[in-house]
Amino acid sequence: ITIDIALWKFETSKYYVTIIDAPGHRDFIKNMITGTSQADCAVLIVAAGTGEFEAGISKNGQTREHALLAFTLGVKQLIVGVNKMDSTEPPYSEPRFEEIKKEVSSYIKKIGYNPAAVAFVPISGWHGDNMLEPSTKMPWFKGWNVD
Repeated sequence: ITIDIALWKFETSKYYVTIIDAPGHRDFIKNMITGTSQADCAVLIVAAGTGEFEAGISKNGQTREHALLAFTLGVKQLIVGVNKMDSTEPPYSEPRFEEIKKEVSSYIKKIGYNPAAVAFVPISGWHGDNMLEPSTKMPWFKGWNVD
């Protein structure tokens, strides 16, 4: 569990980049706001596990709250990481990914994001799938398409 924000800085030939890891747990929402208010882009991590996704996208769920706060705090660019793809039924399920993508797209559109401009990436943080290189366990994922 992340309690406070953590920072990592690096630069490319074109950009200075600061990555801010902000808490996702509702008990540390003030710290999440501090980190998010400084961001140009946010990576919203959504759990794909049965029950976990449904809890997060529910009326008072953390997925909804974090997406809304990000938009309200001025974060215009969003990437959605659909995590725990290894725990879907069956593991690495394309239909589950598409179901989550559809539901999250519907919600983020209501709060002001353009879902066509949001990248959705199926990942498994535990196994490293699609974290640094394409996963052989999700050959159906060909990369993100954004407008």
